[in-house]
Amino acid sequence: LIYEISENLLAGYANSELLSKYDIYQILMDYWADVMQDDVYVLAQDGWEAGKVLRELVVAKGEKLKEIPDLTIAKKKYKAELIPPSVIVARYFADKQTEIDELQAKLDAATQLLESYIEEHSVEDGLLAEAFNDKDKITKASVAARAKLATDAEEKAVLKQATKLFNAESTAKKAVKAAQESLDLAVFNQYPELNLDEVNSLIVEDKWLAALKNSIVADIERVTQRMANRVKQLEERYRTPLPMLVDQVDSLSDKVACHLKAMGLEWAQ
Repeated sequence: LIYEISENLLAGYANSELLSKYDIYQILMDYWADVMQDDVYVLAQDGWEAGKVLRELVVAKGEKLKEIPDLTIAKKKYKAELIPPSVIVARYFADKQTEIDELQAKLDAATQLLESYIEEHSVEDGLLAEAFNDKDKITKASVAARAKLATDAEEKAVLKQATKLFNAESTAKKAVKAAQESLDLAVFNQYPELNLDEVNSLIVEDKWLAALKNSIVADIERVTQRMANRVKQLEERYRTPLPMLVDQVDSLSDKVACHLKAMGLEWAQ
């Protein structure tokens, strides 16, 4: 299978003037070695039904997981045999992922606002200077503890604002977590609902071909950028036309001759 695909790929890029067909070939072979070969072996042994399988990861007590789980549902960890959850999300739940991305952006903004506020007021003699805990960090708990002892009105106001920012970050984190858990559950329930045509399309088009396309496009962009940089270098090197350079040389020569003449010397041309 890989021989047939790779030979077709070499033929397809044989007449490309800017891309090396062997660079494209190597992209395919690297992906084959890393991912596709194992997928093909599973499909050859278990058929397209394997694409619907989520294998629960179970370890003996005291041991650690040897595999990274793809999904965690109700504290149980699962590994997708062939179709990563990201592929399912892109095909069926893009709207939910967009919602999570927006919530994550709000969380990032809340975190940045909190960090900036703490940095501003935690300097020496700052109004949060007394809010550090024994680990030399300012936390929601350490701010609450300091608020019970503070008597200065300004310090109280800053501590109150810090608490407000901690709460905003916590609320944003909970929103992201809840949305992610909802999406994970939807993805988990989608696997057994897939028919074989969907499994085929998800593996071949959305996983294999999409990954290869992204790598090839990245290589094209690399070659394009290298060419653009080279063109820029040439443009900078030959920006000034030769006649202009000659005029500049003549003008500078005249200036040198004038200086030498003023010194009692003569410029031989």
